[in-house]
Amino acid sequence: MIDQTKVLRGLLTQRGIVAAPGAPDALSARLVAQSGFPAVYMTGLGATASRLGAPDLGLLGQTEMAEQARAMAAAADIPVIADADTGYGGPLNLRRAVADYARSGVAAFHVEDQQMPKRCGQLAGARLVPPLEAEARLRAAIAARDACGRDMLVIGRTDALGSEGMEAALERARRYGDTGVDLVFVDGIRTVAQVEEVARALPNPKVVSLVDGTDAARLGLDELQDMGFSICLFALTTLLASLTAQAEALRRLRTDRRIAANPQGFDYARFSQLVDLAGHQAFAHEFEA
Repeated sequence: MIDQTKVLRGLLTQRGIVAAPGAPDALSARLVAQSGFPAVYMTGLGATASRLGAPDLGLLGQTEMAEQARAMAAAADIPVIADADTGYGGPLNLRRAVADYARSGVAAFHVEDQQMPKRCGQLAGARLVPPLEAEARLRAAIAARDACGRDMLVIGRTDALGSEGMEAALERARRYGDTGVDLVFVDGIRTVAQVEEVARALPNPKVVSLVDGTDAARLGLDELQDMGFSICLFALTTLLASLTAQAEALRRLRTDRRIAANPQGFDYARFSQLVDLAGHQAFAHEFEA
């Protein structure tokens, strides 16, 4: 079995930024892998949307997120970068979450500095824990990771940008980098200018997340690589594209009262290839009575 943590660490030692599209579920994660991307991001927003049809307001618990991670890691067979929210409680809760992620095959995870219940990093008004508490949370995550015997990457995320401003976010990111995390992550970025400011101010290995429809989404991977970012998360791209396609298909079905022809889209044959129907059937036929 391939150790995806080693794969991801190897990618980060090579020249080039690691692009990790977000996936709301295991099927989307498999599509990300088959599309040739080196990693996939397990976004809390996507997980909450796919499992509950609800917004990202801290509604999923630790066990649900671990189940999501396990399914995605098994389906994708590429490194999974997972959202670990706030750690789901105190140090013992965080230790359990990290252990479960290690067993699930996750290659990296990020822990944020919000209070519980947390909210999506793109929303204003996030309530943060004090910096010292956030630093202790990250040190606990590192210790829990080390105890697991799997060298998962730990990413220190701050959500201070939307509630306290850029200077506070940068100060927190610098402090989090000093805890020993592998990368730092300023979430909630919406503009190109914010991306550029983070790039200039943080020498640490760093993560950026681009959200569809924002000014920052105009930036390409080559530009982000030149700025010094190690990983780019495209957190919502697959989710929003899927919803757009589903809404259009349903609109046409309701209007035309028949299935619309779409030669470029998925049909059952293409879906069967994605989920490896032939491979599953061959194995079953070999061992059936």
